[in-house]
Amino acid sequence: MDRLAAMETFVYVVETGSFSAAARRLDIGQPAVSKTIAQLETRLGVRLLLRSTRGLTPTEAGLAFFERARRALEEADEADNAARGVAGGLSGNLRVSTAVTFGRMHVVPHLGPFLDQHPQLNVDLLLDDQNINLVEEGIDVALRLGPLSDSGLTVRKIAECRRVIVGTPAYFASHGEPACPADLSRHRAVIYNRGGGATWHFTKADEEQSVTVNGRLRVSAAEGLREAVLAHQGLGMGSEWMVAPELASGAVKAVMSDWVLPKQELWAVFPTGRMASAKARVFVEYVQGMLMKKP
Repeated sequence: MDRLAAMETFVYVVETGSFSAAARRLDIGQPAVSKTIAQLETRLGVRLLLRSTRGLTPTEAGLAFFERARRALEEADEADNAARGVAGGLSGNLRVSTAVTFGRMHVVPHLGPFLDQHPQLNVDLLLDDQNINLVEEGIDVALRLGPLSDSGLTVRKIAECRRVIVGTPAYFASHGEPACPADLSRHRAVIYNRGGGATWHFTKADEEQSVTVNGRLRVSAAEGLREAVLAHQGLGMGSEWMVAPELASGAVKAVMSDWVLPKQELWAVFPTGRMASAKARVFVEYVQGMLMKKP
């Protein structure tokens, strides 16, 4: 087996977590996969995988080899695509991660045209509100809502959106509408731990105000914030992306529009230390173009 084929086998073993799953993906027998990995470890003179009853885990050397092997395979795919021309389209697998609510509302519904444009490409979409390790999970690109805490990441800002204070008409009918930050002390808030917490920062012209809101309900995911606000349990602070359909339908209303909150930024984040693959770049450009078309 040549080096590229051996690298492909190893990458599939790491991505799937087992010899048998990699064998199914490659459409070969499991003994052939085991033999290839053994020969690869012998040739390199290092242990690449730790085997246990719980499965396979790459060693430190294995993880480093995995990243470089993936990059080599991607570059080989890009060379093929370049030789075929643009009409050949993209192929292989593209692994993307993003937050649950943003992915559900603004990525998944729009994947159809992208997949139609690239019939040889498969997309693995990981929806998780936590910032997962891109290298360990084999992610090609993550779409993350800022601010970013790790300055060492390879990033590209692709969009931004207004943040708003929202509540339902039923909530406002019972509690009134706040007109300025000071009024928030008389309201219930749903506190989103990852979306600014209990301290909300406002500006109006040259004036700045920060308010610590009162709330008995804290949530760790935007889905929880959405549902609590829609259930009339209090005011929420989040991006227009998070409540776009409800703002359009009137199910929620934005208030205090003359007081400005920090904008929500969307970043494309790539694994550190490597160039973005053609697949990742094309996908990011597609998402950016799709968001620019939205009102």
